[in-house]
Amino acid sequence: MTQVGEGHETAADEAGPVLTFGAPAVGEILAERYQLEQHVNNDSAGRQVWRGIDVVLRRPVAVVLRHPGGDSATEMLQAAVAASRVIHPNLVGVYDAIDEQQRAYVVREWVDGESLRDLLGAEGPLDPARAIAIAHSVADALTAVHATGMVHGNVHPGTTLIGDDGRVVLADARADAADSVEADVRAVGGILYFALTGHWPHAEVGRSALPDATRDSSGNPAAPRQVRAGIPAYLDDLTMDLLDRRVAAPAAEALTAELGRLDAAAEDEEFEDVGPLRFVQGGGGSTEPARSTRKILLGVGALVVIAAIGLIFGIRAINSSGKPDPSASTVAGAGTAAEPDAGGDSTAAPQSDPVKIPLTADMVRIVDPPRGERKDTGEAKYTVDDDSDTAWEMSRYDSPDFGNLKDGMGVLIHLPEPRTLAEVRIEVSTPGAAIDIRTGKTDPGDTSNGDKQIVKQYTKLSDTDTEAIPGNKLTLSGFDPDQKYQYVLVFLTKLPKNEDGPGYKVNVNEIELYGY
Repeated sequence: MTQVGEGHETAADEAGPVLTFGAPAVGEILAERYQLEQHVNNDSAGRQVWRGIDVVLRRPVAVVLRHPGGDSATEMLQAAVAASRVIHPNLVGVYDAIDEQQRAYVVREWVDGESLRDLLGAEGPLDPARAIAIAHSVADALTAVHATGMVHGNVHPGTTLIGDDGRVVLADARADAADSVEADVRAVGGILYFALTGHWPHAEVGRSALPDATRDSSGNPAAPRQVRAGIPAYLDDLTMDLLDRRVAAPAAEALTAELGRLDAAAEDEEFEDVGPLRFVQGGGGSTEPARSTRKILLGVGALVVIAAIGLIFGIRAINSSGKPDPSASTVAGAGTAAEPDAGGDSTAAPQSDPVKIPLTADMVRIVDPPRGERKDTGEAKYTVDDDSDTAWEMSRYDSPDFGNLKDGMGVLIHLPEPRTLAEVRIEVSTPGAAIDIRTGKTDPGDTSNGDKQIVKQYTKLSDTDTEAIPGNKLTLSGFDPDQKYQYVLVFLTKLPKNEDGPGYKVNVNEIELYGY
């Protein structure tokens, strides 16, 4: 957690600066201005967080130090500079960003209080009104960030801070290239879900040390109302729609307006009179309230069932009347392509839904092209064991492109015989990985040279450039339905930022292959 705060006055050390060049120490003054007073903790990226004081302006500050500085600290410093340009009451103020090569540090506002993560650890899930108020503040902060063309990239219960004065602030912008405006907005759904249930939906908004959402047999998260009683239906719908990638995410500005309306209703305790959600998912100027997509789908499904029942009874009525109606029988026959006609010919039935192809450890291996150390050999089995808690744990690299050592790494799937394929489903530990699917005719061998040939000879399913995925789960298709495949390569070409420390890294939890 990055703990920051405000309003804490402490006198500067009268003895003057402590000149050290190793680990920071209490009393040391950085840049002849920022005196370190207390080591608070280390944040999720392994940086040291200190409470300090600006001896020039006599105000408390938070100092975040990283070892070393230089190129490895570029992203942190750039994010700080960008964040300093956005002034908003729900954003932590950034005061300074300094690179000394040996170390780099960001100086920012200190806020007396605790993170949303720690708050729930002490008090448990929040009441709906308080959850709405916190999410409203976070969305408002994101509106200001997005208005500048930037993204925050690190909306999480650990970076959502609750001041002792009730102020809610968002801290620790990351500004990673893999982040997006949509991911920021969906993370507000994660904040709501966490505030209401105490769980953080990993697959929908990013892996975390926080407990994952309770899920059904299909992997879908339980709605807040299924977890605890007393949550209004409109709030339940809003939370789940924000987490559902099948539902278009609203702009942060529209979400802020909606949460503001709900916030006002909560203050007046008019929970049941709020009505449907008002932001329009598809954009445009319509002011008609937009209904939950899930409810629309249920309505459409019901109409389809009613129509099907009507058609069945209509056909039975025609057949039993003994008076065939030529026009009616033509319409009924139009929907029965599998039935033979008078001449005995038949039309092929539609292809069935794809089924999961069982994969075993002896059907997969790691592909690590030359200049790789091939240390991950043997870990491919964890990607096909139907256990999301096990994974191919990749090594850490200094840059997202594998430290310029190779084009990428992947898992080669060797089927016993050629199959007609439909799609590959992949689950990884961290959003932001770039993954593509490649196919070939043979496996040249589990050697450095064999892997080199695979990367050189295999063909990508798509001609477009591979883009970083916004979430933890990805479905890739593009297989030719008229062709059969035996060798399929799931290939990672870009790594996301390591969530557990410096550098870039991702774990591949599960790979599933579907075909006919």
